[in-house]
Amino acid sequence: MKFPQTHTLQQIATIISSEYVGDSNFPVLGMNEIHVVSPGDIVFVDHPKYYDKALQSAATVILINKEVECPEGKALLISDDPFRDFNILTTYFKPFKKADSLISETAKIGKNTIIQPGSFVGNNVSIGDNCIIHANVSIYDNTSIGNNVTIHAGTILGTDAFYYQKRPHGFDKLISGGRVVIEDDVDLGSSCTIDKGVTGDTIIKEGTKIDNQVHVGHDTVIGKKCLIASQVGISGCVVIEDEVTIWGQVGITSAITIGSKAIISAQSGVSKSLEANKSYFGTPADEFRKKYKEIASIRQIPDLIDKLKKNE
Repeated sequence: MKFPQTHTLQQIATIISSEYVGDSNFPVLGMNEIHVVSPGDIVFVDHPKYYDKALQSAATVILINKEVECPEGKALLISDDPFRDFNILTTYFKPFKKADSLISETAKIGKNTIIQPGSFVGNNVSIGDNCIIHANVSIYDNTSIGNNVTIHAGTILGTDAFYYQKRPHGFDKLISGGRVVIEDDVDLGSSCTIDKGVTGDTIIKEGTKIDNQVHVGHDTVIGKKCLIASQVGISGCVVIEDEVTIWGQVGITSAITIGSKAIISAQSGVSKSLEANKSYFGTPADEFRKKYKEIASIRQIPDLIDKLKKNE
C-alpha cells in the first residue's frame, strides 16, 4: 500500500507515538507485508525469530518491538506493539468510509456494463466495459475489475483478510487496507468470496474461470487462464501460476506456489508447493501415479497380514 504522498520518518513516528532510529527526514513511501515490500515501505515484526528476515528485506523502515542495530540505508520505528501500530497506520491512511447508496458516486463503470438489481458497488470501485454483475453481488471499496467480466449472484469481492494475532483477551485482527483486482475476461460463479490484500492486492488474472462457492484468501495471485471448480478453498498469499486446473473441494494451504499447467484432482489437500506440468491427487497431494500406487499398496496390507498369520 503506497501513501498518497511521501512522509518522513518523524511524521510516521508521530502518528503512532513511537521512538525512531534514523534521519528524521528519512522518506517513507508506503507500508506492506514482508512478501510484497519494496524500498520505501514499512514492514512490521514483533518476534525475534523474524527480526533478520524483516531487517534484510526490501523494506527500508522496520517497525519493531526492540531497538536493534539498524542496517545501513534503513530506519527503525521502535514500538511496544508493532501489530497494533501497523493497524493504526492502516486506519490512518485507509480509513473506512461508509456507503450512502447501492452504487457509489465515486465508482467508475464502463460502457455496456450491466449491474443487476440488489448489487452493491463501493467507493472508488472501477469496472470496465461489457461486464455483467448479477443480482446481490457485493463489490467492496477500491476493487478494480477489467473488461468482459461476468460475476454471478451472491459473490463478494473485497472481504477482510482472515489474519489474527492471539492475545490474552482473545484475538486481534490485522486490518486490511489492500484491494481485489480482477483482470479482463474473468468469470466468477455464484457465492464466491475473494478477500482483499492486507496491504497489497489479491489478483485474478486474465481469462481465469472460477466456479461457484470458491474462496480465495488475501494477497493470493491466480494466473491467466486457470480453471477452478466449486468449493475450492485457497488460503492467503498463495501463487497459482498460469493455466492451472483445480477440481472441486481442493484445499490449499497458505504461502505456497502451484506451478503452471498443474492439475489438482478433486478433494486433494495441498500442503506444499507443487511443480509445473504435473497432475496431483490426495492428502497430502502428490503426483497422481505415485499416489495411486500408494493406495494400491495400502489395499494389499490385509492380505499380507493374513499371510503372516498363516505362516505363524
